[in-house]
Amino acid sequence: MRSAWLLSAGCVLWVCSLTAAIEPISTSIAVGMAAALTGFLAGYQNMFYYFNECCRPEWISYNKTGLKYDLDTKLYGQHVAGQVILKAVTGFMNNKKPKKPLVLSLHGWTGTGKNFVSQLLAENIYVKGMESSFVHLFTATAHFPHEIHIDTYKTQLQDWIRGNVSICPRSMFIFDEMDKMHPGLIDSIKPYLDFYDNLNGVSYREAIFIFLSNAGGENIVQVALDFWKDGKEREEIQLKHLETALSLSVFNNKNSGFWHTSLIDKNLVDFFVPFLPLEYKHIIQCGLAEMIAKGHSPDKEVVEKMAHDLNYFPKEERVFSMQGCKVIPSRLDFYI
Repeated sequence: MRSAWLLSAGCVLWVCSLTAAIEPISTSIAVGMAAALTGFLAGYQNMFYYFNECCRPEWISYNKTGLKYDLDTKLYGQHVAGQVILKAVTGFMNNKKPKKPLVLSLHGWTGTGKNFVSQLLAENIYVKGMESSFVHLFTATAHFPHEIHIDTYKTQLQDWIRGNVSICPRSMFIFDEMDKMHPGLIDSIKPYLDFYDNLNGVSYREAIFIFLSNAGGENIVQVALDFWKDGKEREEIQLKHLETALSLSVFNNKNSGFWHTSLIDKNLVDFFVPFLPLEYKHIIQCGLAEMIAKGHSPDKEVVEKMAHDLNYFPKEERVFSMQGCKVIPSRLDFYI
């Protein structure tokens, strides 16, 4: 009898095989043993898949209804981003043979919901959400801090993506702080985002790449301000009012991480998703949701006190929050 480790669909299984010669008299016994062994391995495999995360439908399955509900009820003040993301992700996940990976670039000021949306996406695709071994988060200041090591970072990043997509084609890669990324680093993974059947035997077409950046935030804020000054409703803002100016500003911004990158030049980013500056009413919504998350009964009076002390612009009208919802978890503790 010979034993071996096998890698199956992202999971490791211990299997055995009979290799010794079998006498004719033992054939019926051997057949019975083989059948029993096959049944045992099948049962063990199913049990293994149940308890251990694998690159299989049991662990990776897109929940459109769940994502729509989360975007509608948990993401405040981002009607444009919510609509674009739901359509883009649903179209991609329902496509049996995508021609390229899904590439989304989320832009806006800190605290507007970019990281939160990444979390919602992970939770509605992977059973373990952000804790899934198939979701990979890179932060510029933590993973690529020194410009002198840029060539090493490029090699490491390429190896990491290649290795993980080889294990699970439906992998997700999130790049945070793109505005702090060294120019040229993202270009090193361009081949993995392009229209290729495979590269060296590995297909990247089912993978998802998400870039998060503050770059372009000023352009988004200006559009929101213009609509407000013209007396238009916030909900009248559409993607067409933002996307072209946003992609150009990111491409020409030396601090964007996309500066003159071929990802934009070659139209490999599927959507530049704008996150609008939040208003006072959205801060209230975030505060009430955070109180519930902390195990408290929602108290609007407490949340309003906290929201009133935050900074807004324009200075006199105090329409848009300068800090968004990111500071609420820590600030709220002071008022409870």
